[in-house]
Amino acid sequence: MSKILIIGAGRSSSSLIDYFLSNAKTYAWHITIADANKKVVESKITNYKEVASAVEFDVNNVSLREELIKQADFVVSMLPAFMHGDVARDCVRLGKHIATASYVSQDMKDLDAEAKQKNLLLLNECGLDPGIDHASAMKVIHEIQDKGGKITSFKSFCGGLVAPESNDNPWGYKFSWNPRNVILAGQGTAQFIEEGKLKFIPYNRIYTQIETIEVDGYGKFDAYANRDSIGYKEPYGLNDANTMLRGTLRMPGYCKAWNVFVKLGLTDDTYKIKNANTLTYTDLLEAFLPKGSASVKDKLVNFMGVDIDAEVMSKLEFLELFSNRPIKLKEGSPAELLQNLLEEKWLLKTGDKDMIVMQHQFEYNLNGANKKLESSLVVIGDDEVHTAMAKTVGLPLAISIKNFLTGKFKLYGIQIPTVKEIYEPMLSELEGLNIIFTEKEV
Repeated sequence: MSKILIIGAGRSSSSLIDYFLSNAKTYAWHITIADANKKVVESKITNYKEVASAVEFDVNNVSLREELIKQADFVVSMLPAFMHGDVARDCVRLGKHIATASYVSQDMKDLDAEAKQKNLLLLNECGLDPGIDHASAMKVIHEIQDKGGKITSFKSFCGGLVAPESNDNPWGYKFSWNPRNVILAGQGTAQFIEEGKLKFIPYNRIYTQIETIEVDGYGKFDAYANRDSIGYKEPYGLNDANTMLRGTLRMPGYCKAWNVFVKLGLTDDTYKIKNANTLTYTDLLEAFLPKGSASVKDKLVNFMGVDIDAEVMSKLEFLELFSNRPIKLKEGSPAELLQNLLEEKWLLKTGDKDMIVMQHQFEYNLNGANKKLESSLVVIGDDEVHTAMAKTVGLPLAISIKNFLTGKFKLYGIQIPTVKEIYEPMLSELEGLNIIFTEKEV
């Protein structure tokens, strides 16, 4: 019997947990799910008591964390990315495999050599983005290269959005994953290669330098550059590509409106505003605007200039930023105060469905001819719990762990799904779960 420990049962974990529970008897697994809210976990395992158990968990409780890891054969960390380090260090020290859906961190890199020496797997970037994006891109890249083709340009875009039937607010957005990550998205400098030239976009321009992506049947989307695209040239085998760009998708108009918050400083998370609950959100806007006798709305229009229009204003008005709505938090950074508001305004309501959209764009030369190919994915969630986000984050991770435990691949140290041993069986099973890419020459 293999003992699997899942740490974290948040909004992105539902499909992963369902997968492990439904397959536990088949593969002789025992599933332990550790979360700060034990009652939530118990509700998930009601029909699986013989193969699963719930544990109340605090990641900072070192003795409990170590004891749970000691009892496991494989650990799945669904915690926020910054919390993986302590869990991973315990796993390697105690001789346990670990998997996350998060980007490879310096903590993981520091453990790579020891993990390889101990034949331990450190599986990372095996969710949606990063994860399915790697797997699906590498499938096409390898197919083109196997034919003798040379890829000259690669662009990849992904967004967690709201499904058309549940799109009832002017932002076209509702939270289907960690809200904090959405608020802080784009911070840092985007780095990519465009037509052979190195490009940088600092945070203060991320939401103004966008392009438009179109997906058949779903229309157009805003796309902005995301993180460090250059670092994936080597893992993807695209060192000779003239263009390498990874980006994020949002509904049209989102980026222009979000840029208001960036320009004002409302996404700043570096300091706290005390006694915030004595203010309204209108007061908060006022505090970030130049002085003057005009109304807050007029001051904002003057401050933003050409970067604001009627559509942007309608989005801000939807958030009740000009209606003296009180701030509920006693203390918080500007980003935290904004998040507290958006968690209420962008809530997935009962019955709401989210949507994942991903598109890869390839340009390549084959037998002297220049060709273009698009590979697109759209996944619609079932409801506000079994979301498209939860499916596309959790299922590739769960499937890959199953494939490792059943011997379909034997790789150790840091691994991401860019190798055939990992991505081929993963993509094959995902297709059976209706997570399917559509490819077309353009």
